Amino acid sequence: MVCPSCQKEIANYSNFCYFCGTRQQPVVTACAQPASRRLLMRSATNSRLGGVCGGFGEYFDVDPTIVRLVWVLVTVFSGMVIGTVFYFIAWIVMPLAPLPAPKPEPMPVVAAEPGPSPAS
Repeated sequence: MVCPSCQKEIANYSNFCYFCGTRQQPVVTACAQPASRRLLMRSATNSRLGGVCGGFGEYFDVDPTIVRLVWVLVTVFSGMVIGTVFYFIAWIVMPLAPLPAPKPEPMPVVAAEPGPSPAS
């Protein structure tokens, strides 16, 4: 990314230019989706078997463990068929969510080596 103020190359994730200090505008990509639109997907990070319960938990903003417990209770009390069949149907139909982007590592600060000390 190039700073629009001083025209120097800086890292893509920088909020400020480390040459001139100008605040950078966030980079908007063409494939970015609006924040208000949520998609029902299998969870890529919170999955035990297929990520279905984790996906429902992320979609409804509920702890996936609660979704798993409810799913197991419905499956057990319905004769093991309905919950199992619906789980495998959801596993086939729901797309897998992409993995979250890794956070950028902070740039290391390099200390300047001290020069030769004057002879005492």
